[in-house]
Amino acid sequence: MRLALVNFAYLVASVLFILTFKGLAHPRTAVRANLLGALGMLVAVVATLTLLDGGRGVAGVWVIAAGLAVGAAVGAVLALRIRMTAMPQMVALLNGFGGGASALVAGAALLEALARGPAPPAQLAVAGAASGLIGAVTFWGSLVAYGKLEEILPGRPLLFAGQQALNAALVGATVLAAAALVAWPGHPWLYGLIVLLASVLGLTLVLPIGGADMPVVICLLNSYSGLAACATGFVLDNTMLIVAGSLVGASGLILTTIMCRAMNRSLANVLFGGVGAPVAGGAAAADAVYAGRVKSASAEEIGMLLESARRVVVVPGYGLAVSQAQHAVRELALALEARGTEVEFGVHPVAGRMPGHMNVLLAEADIPYEQVKEMDEVNPTFAQTDVAIVIGANDVVNPLARTDPASPIAGMPILDVDRARTVVVVKRSLSPGFAGIPNPLFAADNTLMYFADGKKAVLDLVDALKQIA
Repeated sequence: MRLALVNFAYLVASVLFILTFKGLAHPRTAVRANLLGALGMLVAVVATLTLLDGGRGVAGVWVIAAGLAVGAAVGAVLALRIRMTAMPQMVALLNGFGGGASALVAGAALLEALARGPAPPAQLAVAGAASGLIGAVTFWGSLVAYGKLEEILPGRPLLFAGQQALNAALVGATVLAAAALVAWPGHPWLYGLIVLLASVLGLTLVLPIGGADMPVVICLLNSYSGLAACATGFVLDNTMLIVAGSLVGASGLILTTIMCRAMNRSLANVLFGGVGAPVAGGAAAADAVYAGRVKSASAEEIGMLLESARRVVVVPGYGLAVSQAQHAVRELALALEARGTEVEFGVHPVAGRMPGHMNVLLAEADIPYEQVKEMDEVNPTFAQTDVAIVIGANDVVNPLARTDPASPIAGMPILDVDRARTVVVVKRSLSPGFAGIPNPLFAADNTLMYFADGKKAVLDLVDALKQIA
């Protein structure tokens, strides 16, 4: 009877998780989807602790209540204190915590099995080795991703001679240690060796990846955390953990593929290409592109241009997130709409530092979902756009992706802002994006550069429009 109740609870939780993933596909239903996911997790946790094998000794009501209280308090503090621009760092940490928890739980289960008898089952040894390997890689790789995003570590790729050979050696050694654990499961120190080797591997895998490739890395680490949880589910013989981990692992892998496609790059190129490392001769190349061609404009000049515009498309980039300009952009959109101007927002899939980063920031500023257009939807409309305002974006609007086969971003789908009648680029300087190459858009005949902090620049444009009125 107890097992039947557990299975029913797991079925309910699985349905809620599936509905969660479906709801997260659109910003309008994302909040409700998160609530459904939280409810599904609550059902699964309570059922496991109170019904399955007596909760493994921790089924007391007060223990469950205390755990829920502590988790709720930590979650509430993080939700209130973490600024929206730091959300990618938060996601990276959560991925890491998931992987670390899986590795610890699998290790504890292995020790518990050894305490009961000399030879743990083969399933436990195989799944435990997988959980330790994937969980440790996820934990330490996520910490590196957090460090790069938080600028504790340099955002550029950190490369050294023999890096790929070292990674290959670490992978081989970790696999051998895992095979040894499966062959001789009575030696728990082998699990510790797996975790140690995988921890170093997690560091060396993510350090060579440029900070702006974090949308892909975060997706991949999210998939890893799901796979680690799935493996731990086999360790514990827990159906719910297997289902939940499989859903997270599969969705993370699908999203990783989407992100790679959005950059027209393979996953191997993202992981091992070192894109974003300093480019030799970069300064000279920039001088050749920009010298005598860049046209700077003031807020008043751009305000007069916007006053007569019938259609404006705003393209947000990471600079918008850094300057926290999303609310100022909303003010600008309202000021333009009050003059009868059509305003839309064009979002590139890899703009920012995590999937959907720009969508989250725009939603925080209460910008209507209907005005936020994905790249494929907005690109055909740029030819009919009077003014395209680029705020802090660089490589995702760089025409070299279309014109230079030798460019690091060659073939990457971009937002075709250069086809608008006038392009206004809000940027602090002419510094390159993560690819380390100049952007001919900044020197195009139809481009005006507005050199300023994103938030201040947009607020100055709002004031300029008000003065014209």
